[in-house]
Amino acid sequence: MADQDNGTTFDTQPLTNGEDAAPAAGLISQYVKDLSFENPNAPAIFQNPNPPAIDVQFNIGTAQVGEEVHEVLLKIDVKAEAEGQTAFIVDLTYAGLFGLRNVPADAIQPFLLGEAPRLLFPFARRVLADCVRDGGFPPLLLEPIDFAQLYLQQAEQNGTGAFSVGDVGHA
Repeated sequence: MADQDNGTTFDTQPLTNGEDAAPAAGLISQYVKDLSFENPNAPAIFQNPNPPAIDVQFNIGTAQVGEEVHEVLLKIDVKAEAEGQTAFIVDLTYAGLFGLRNVPADAIQPFLLGEAPRLLFPFARRVLADCVRDGGFPPLLLEPIDFAQLYLQQAEQNGTGAFSVGDVGHA
């Protein structure tokens, strides 16, 4: 059969950058931005038979670092004490670069403060567990955290329903 021209044309050329209007979000890179481990009472603390009480604090920060690129910081501070003595202190800031293209303005903050930390958390959790183990203690394995739910709770508490870029959420 011969090809016939029925007047229909199809553009098979790919869209140039910026012409795709579909929303897209992706993790570009992730990294340890800051890590500190202190074991101020070693070696005496290892003689204490009682397990330490552990306090864990989370903070989430965001910063726009490019036109379509945001850095999300997941800061985890851990302090362990046994009978009034500090067993160890860990300060970890784990970060990720996220590319956001054609994302509606009202969806950016829920993504950056809810979904992005969820994606970073398993990797930060492993870094923290390895650090504590390398400091001579049993690895500290944190339970999964629902960052999206925490974001919604804080948005309700603030009465605004959203955060602005650069605000820090406390998980």
